[in-house]
Amino acid sequence: MSKLQEMPKIETVGVIGAGTIGASWTALFAASGYSIDVYDPSPEGEAYVRDYVETAWPSLEKLGMVKVSEPDLSFFTSPADAVKRAQFVQESVPEQLPVKHEIYRQIEPALAPEAVVATSASGLLVRDMQKGWADPSRFILAHPFNPPHLIPLVELLGNEQTADGVLDIAQAFFEGCGKVTIRVNKEVPGHVSNRLQAALWREAIHLVMEGVASVEDVDKAVWAGPGLRWSVMGPHMLFSLASGGHGIGTFCERYGDSFHTWWDTMGTPKITEEVGEALAAGIADAEKGRDFASIAGERDAKIIGALQAFQKVDKDLG
Repeated sequence: MSKLQEMPKIETVGVIGAGTIGASWTALFAASGYSIDVYDPSPEGEAYVRDYVETAWPSLEKLGMVKVSEPDLSFFTSPADAVKRAQFVQESVPEQLPVKHEIYRQIEPALAPEAVVATSASGLLVRDMQKGWADPSRFILAHPFNPPHLIPLVELLGNEQTADGVLDIAQAFFEGCGKVTIRVNKEVPGHVSNRLQAALWREAIHLVMEGVASVEDVDKAVWAGPGLRWSVMGPHMLFSLASGGHGIGTFCERYGDSFHTWWDTMGTPKITEEVGEALAAGIADAEKGRDFASIAGERDAKIIGALQAFQKVDKDLG
């Protein structure tokens, strides 16, 4: 296993796979001042990415995350060519092991010795993806939340095959791009954040299918209730605060029995055709005739507004 002895100077970032996630990463990395070398097999890939970056740029400017006058983008028809100049590579190809392994086989011989390769994979395990490498020591997980150019979180994960210092390099790189990183210390399917949202969604589906509340009202119960608190602090700290200053231990003593009752009555639904149809009907009602672009635009505008407010509060708090 090789070791990285010093922090490499990152000037060029390779983006392999430029769909929704890869294009969003491209916008963020370009705004952060890096030259971006992009590969995507789609004939429309370059046009899609350029349009995505142009659309995302004003949002990044509002958040004070743009460090250059314009994006520096280059496009390549081979993944190997797209990583030759890169000191950091973000891979976001489809989540199928054969696809990822083939991409790794193509890019590994072309990589610079100091280059770090991060995958955006949300559902695959690092140990399985590592099997596509002759030397996986510079390969890690860097899982974002969609859209990566706006949602701060990046989950970082390596293992015993990862070279010393690689996660530190990735952490410094992403935090330099304005991201918030966490270290996943033990590999489990879905990492951390996806497991948390999966747990919430499971009970949200259960409530809908049991007729407790509509799809729209279950969604409202999240964003107008605990979701607002979760955007500023996590559940452990919030419940500690709910103790009135006595700490999380006191909260557990006071409310443990209530949580046990709730947990015992929670459902374990499966995503069947019936569930899909029920959720689709509920979403159609909640959309109220709006199209995809307008709803996505509302989401992004509210995320930007929230981030701007957080920036102001952080500045005021010193």
